[in-house]
Amino acid sequence: MPFESDSAPNWIDGTLYPDEEPPTALSTLGDRVDFLARLCSAWDFGLIPWPETIDEIRKPEWAEAVEACRLLTSPAYHLLRRWHGLAPLPYLGQSLSYIRDEPYLQHV
Repeated sequence: MPFESDSAPNWIDGTLYPDEEPPTALSTLGDRVDFLARLCSAWDFGLIPWPETIDEIRKPEWAEAVEACRLLTSPAYHLLRRWHGLAPLPYLGQSLSYIRDEPYLQHV
C-alpha cells in the first residue's frame, strides 16, 4: 500500500530503493529511467506495482523514459512499451520451454 508523505508523491514505492534513500521527485529523464528499471525488475520478480504507480507511469509524459529505458530482458518493460504505443523491440529474456510449448496457453 502506498505510503503517505509530505515530501514524496504517493505513487513512488520506496521499497524499490533498498540501496539508497527513495527520491522525493523524479524530475529528470535519468531519474525516471532508473525508476522504471527498478519497477520493471521488481515486477518481473513478482512484486506487483501499486495501482497509483501504474496510473502514473501510463501517463503520456512517461513515454520518453520508457523509450530510453531499453530493459529488453524484462516482460514488464515490453508491456510498458505496448501501453505507450511504442514500436515493439526484440525480447531478449529467457524463453521458458514449459511456457513456450504449452498448447493451451493461447487460450489464456
